[in-house]
Amino acid sequence: MWPVLVSLVFFGACNSGDAAKPSPSSPVVSAAAKPAKQMPDENTPAPETTGGFDGKRAFADVAKQVDFGPHPAGSQAIAQVQDYILAELSSAGCTADVDPFVAQTPAGEVPMKNILVKIPGDRPGIIMLATHYDTKKIDNFVGADDGGSSTAVMLEVARNLCGRHGRYQVWIAFFDGEEAVNLEWKDPDNRYGSRQMAAKLNLSGDLKNIRAFILADIVGSRELLLKRDSNSDKSLNDLVWAAANRLGYSGVFVNTPTAIDDDHQSFSTRGVKTVDIIDLEISYWHTPQDTLDKISSKSLAVVGHVILETVKQLQTK
Repeated sequence: MWPVLVSLVFFGACNSGDAAKPSPSSPVVSAAAKPAKQMPDENTPAPETTGGFDGKRAFADVAKQVDFGPHPAGSQAIAQVQDYILAELSSAGCTADVDPFVAQTPAGEVPMKNILVKIPGDRPGIIMLATHYDTKKIDNFVGADDGGSSTAVMLEVARNLCGRHGRYQVWIAFFDGEEAVNLEWKDPDNRYGSRQMAAKLNLSGDLKNIRAFILADIVGSRELLLKRDSNSDKSLNDLVWAAANRLGYSGVFVNTPTAIDDDHQSFSTRGVKTVDIIDLEISYWHTPQDTLDKISSKSLAVVGHVILETVKQLQTK
């Protein structure tokens, strides 16, 4: 993902975050330097208060991904992450399709895999949820927040939704290859998995049936602040933020505008209504400091609760 500069005011805010961008001189901190054991927040809301979403279980999913170490697209470690995702989905009773493909990147051909859960519905319309699970190719970058947090949220959402039968289908996508192979985010060196899936769904005819596309990416910060992305559909933004407000999370889902380039644009450029739930203004973005100690199980529960509530609302429309 990458921030887009939309005004002089936002330019200043974005400049203040430039120091977080990786550079050849960035300090390298081993992932092993994190505390021996991180625990979920004591004030994490119980699942019965968050629509069934278990923030502590989602935190354990982040911890497991971190334990695999850095897992950029095409690495041996990402195969372990893929196996973990598929095993957890199977345990939850989810049916998952795996789409292996080869991406042409600045580093040559890289094998990747998208994972897609399909939950049946009574009508052909699709509510699509998504995350990416690969990490940026930076030494010692384990991506606890950038990749890990949103993947954990979608795994827990899947545990709640698989087995339910709604008016519309719910599809949950786990994208490979969101991160650019090079240091900078420049098209077409990014969004390999989401572009692959959007193109495939366009060919199959399923793309036109997607009623709403909700992306989560970087949602686990202990000081989570989610701004409204101007590259997202306004009506879908309104729906998500209204759900958050009803649930008492207006202090997390704020009305401040921002603009983000991310996986949702692989779908929005093809006419799909999308929204991106993301906190890109974190000091440890794309640095080796993106470790498990930065993650709040309460933040995971808040985002998961809002997504479940939004899906519930979309099922009634």
